[in-house]
Amino acid sequence: MDWLWEATWKTSLAFFSVLIYARLLGKEQISQLTFYDYVTGITFGNLAGAIALAKREEVGHVFYELTLFVTIAFVISYITLKSRPLRKLIEGEPVIIIHNGKILENNMRKMRYNIENLFTQLRDKGFFDLNDIEFAIVETNGALSVLPKSQQRPITPADLQLPTPYEGLSSEIIVKGQVIYPNLAQNNLDEQWLIAELTRRGIKSPSEVFYANLNSNGTLYIDLWQDELENPIDITDSQSLLK
Repeated sequence: MDWLWEATWKTSLAFFSVLIYARLLGKEQISQLTFYDYVTGITFGNLAGAIALAKREEVGHVFYELTLFVTIAFVISYITLKSRPLRKLIEGEPVIIIHNGKILENNMRKMRYNIENLFTQLRDKGFFDLNDIEFAIVETNGALSVLPKSQQRPITPADLQLPTPYEGLSSEIIVKGQVIYPNLAQNNLDEQWLIAELTRRGIKSPSEVFYANLNSNGTLYIDLWQDELENPIDITDSQSLLK
């Protein structure tokens, strides 16, 4: 049973070591994953790979380690659902790095969040002037959320007190020539209605349609497999290279 004890403490040590080291590396390392997702993902992958590389007599040991790791991850996930303090401890908290157009250097330093990455993410969201930003917050998954100042936000119908019609989700009606009958029924429509709509547009069969959806106001959008474009635009240089 010595291997059982050794596998237990090695797996536990690997799990918590990777978790701690990932936190020390900072949030820039994990993109859209939380720290917990990042740690469990890479550790699970390593253990799963170890099973394939292990000798025959070691497969059972490695499989036990993998099972133990998954159990630990499951228990911690369950506990974090019930405990807000523990969830904050494991996944971290959102951090404000810009307030009223001013960069909070101390918060960036604590997170090891560099200025180049900050400006890259701001430009990606369409912000090129810090004076336009009220708050910028680094989320627990490393993403940057930006709240522009009220003077810089686009005008909405609510600002102008204009009434707007309801807009729901569009329903896929045809995908690659296949009719999605449950979506037709959900919109109180049937195949007869669909065929009539296609015929009205000169389409003989649903098989000619690449994609079709129905928006909330009843408008049917149709894209054919063979689009009849008079002057399709080619942005490649293939023709000039052949000359």
